[in-house]
Amino acid sequence: MNFSAKTEYGVRLMVELGRLYDGPPTSLKAISDAEGLPLSYLEHVVADLKRAGLVEATRGARGGYRLRRAPAKIAMDEVVTALEGTIAPMECFVTLPTNRVSCSHEGDRGHACATKLLWTRVQGGVVRALKATTLAELVEFSDSHAPVAAA
Repeated sequence: MNFSAKTEYGVRLMVELGRLYDGPPTSLKAISDAEGLPLSYLEHVVADLKRAGLVEATRGARGGYRLRRAPAKIAMDEVVTALEGTIAPMECFVTLPTNRVSCSHEGDRGHACATKLLWTRVQGGVVRALKATTLAELVEFSDSHAPVAAA
């Protein structure tokens, strides 16, 4: 299962905002420069994160973006869902109005999809891993694995 570049960039943006959580709002340009990401693409990504209530914007000369909650209070399933939509391991999985996922092959030839159990377990494992991982953990991990500057 592959997540899109949008999700990769969004997670990287969130980690950078997590690093700067206690400071003033941060411009997308600063995040773009720090992460080596295209500014125009980050503008689309941050719009989805803002719509999901994960980040907030401040206008003006000292404006920018900041997290709406502490990094320890943001589970990564929220971030990935805001950027990807339903987390589904196969294209045949469809979202039902109850926020559940079902296989579109269900009912083909009068029986259940033969692989539904496998893909449901894969989806469950991915969702559990995302729910169990906070933004604070990613910030701590990235800080502890940052290259040491030469003295």
